[in-house]
Amino acid sequence: MRKNLKYNLIWLAILVVSYLALLVFYNMGIIDLFLDNAIVNIGINVILAVGLNLIIGYSGQFSLGHAGFMAIGAYAGAIFGMKMPTYGGFFLGMLVGAMVSGLVALAVGIPTLRLKGDYLAIATLGVAEIIRILIVNLEGITNGPAGIFGIPQYTSWEMVFLFAALALLIVVNFIHSGPGRAVLAIREDEIAAESMGVNTTKYKVMAFVVGAMTASVAGSLFAGYKQSVFPGDFDFMKSVDILIIVVFGGMGSTTGAVVAAVVLGILNTLLQDFGSVRMIIYALALIIIMIFKPSGLLGTWEFSVKRIFDKFAKKGADV
Repeated sequence: MRKNLKYNLIWLAILVVSYLALLVFYNMGIIDLFLDNAIVNIGINVILAVGLNLIIGYSGQFSLGHAGFMAIGAYAGAIFGMKMPTYGGFFLGMLVGAMVSGLVALAVGIPTLRLKGDYLAIATLGVAEIIRILIVNLEGITNGPAGIFGIPQYTSWEMVFLFAALALLIVVNFIHSGPGRAVLAIREDEIAAESMGVNTTKYKVMAFVVGAMTASVAGSLFAGYKQSVFPGDFDFMKSVDILIIVVFGGMGSTTGAVVAAVVLGILNTLLQDFGSVRMIIYALALIIIMIFKPSGLLGTWEFSVKRIFDKFAKKGADV
């Protein structure tokens, strides 16, 4: 327990240093509005990617419904943020969105997570489409296809950084907990895990709920920054975009998800001036990487503070 606290404090120190570095760049005027937009989008993608990686990479469940949970959070944040135009109202909407996403994931996960592979992907895709269609048809609440615009800008880069750090700490600590070990066992061999007494459905649903709630929080931050939300923002391609980040970084690597979100965010920013050719270059870059590194940038490798400490401790003992 003390060791875990020590490692969490070290991670917290790394995050504080990163935050202070960004703060210095902002105060020096190095980061303008264009770069601010890129940094916020990268932060939101980090939250989405680590949540989906928990579902796909760690528990081994192929989900295509992440955009649906993001939509719940976005509309909850937008509706409450418009009805109660204060940070309190916005955070209340974020909380409500996360709770609703968690309940939907629980209700959907219990029957669907008994499925595997393509069947599960189709089921989760169907759930995301149901959520999107409900948003389109509930015009009295969501304003239907017209979306919601004129939302006060609640989200800042500082807020996104804070929630990205919280998402990372929650996911990493979950993986190193007892339920997290059970989730990893299920990924490696579900039949063997079940034969050892692991309640596979329980732990798969647990990972699914945590991933859905992080996606909802990212959706609220998205709405608070873009100041508008539309049903088309959360279609099938949005789920694919998040999936690309996870696969690109390496399924089963939280470090890879973060690195991929940053690399793809930078690449997308650099290609802004190429107009319609941008997506072709972007796709080619992805294809080249996946040909030469099919397991993703980092595979299943993780940056570990514990490993570094153990290495220095071993050297000290040898001396």
